[in-house]
Amino acid sequence: MDYHSVKLRLKTREKELVQRIERIKQNMQKSANKDWSEQAQERENDEVMEALGHEAVQELRQVKQAIQRIEEDEYGICEHCGQTIPEARLEVMPYTARCIRCADQQQALYR
Repeated sequence: MDYHSVKLRLKTREKELVQRIERIKQNMQKSANKDWSEQAQERENDEVMEALGHEAVQELRQVKQAIQRIEEDEYGICEHCGQTIPEARLEVMPYTARCIRCADQQQALYR
């Protein structure tokens, strides 16, 4: 696997996420309309924007950790079991830190 191209891809995603988070922050800081019904709609929109922002922050954290793993020559190794993460999984989810089996086990804990 070409770690240099993976790192470039992750850096690009990092920039995209930082920009998305900034846009969400700016959108949420806009002044509220004076009309009550518009304010209620804005509150609903703020909740959606906040959820989107939270997801972006979580993904950004994962992307930064993946970049760090590349720099430390630990990329592609499951942080839980120590096995090699298949390239196909890394292609789909380059910021993953767990193999499919360990990721499934982790998800089962949250169900």
